[in-house]
Amino acid sequence: MKTKEKDSLRTLSLPELRAELRTTREKRMRLLFKHRMTPVPNPLELRELRRRIARLETFIRQKGPAGERR
Repeated sequence: MKTKEKDSLRTLSLPELRAELRTTREKRMRLLFKHRMTPVPNPLELRELRRRIARLETFIRQKGPAGERR
């Protein structure tokens, strides 16, 4: 992920990060389902989405209250 993209994620508010996380998870699930039926043209996109989800969860954890998980 490029630095500009990381910086833009850092500037988002907590509700915006959660919404982005929700849409990214949905996109990953749709792509994973497609991939199980027929191979997708770019399977590396699954890896990128998984990593983006991890980054979003990290930013949410950093911005959220200390003990909050989700």
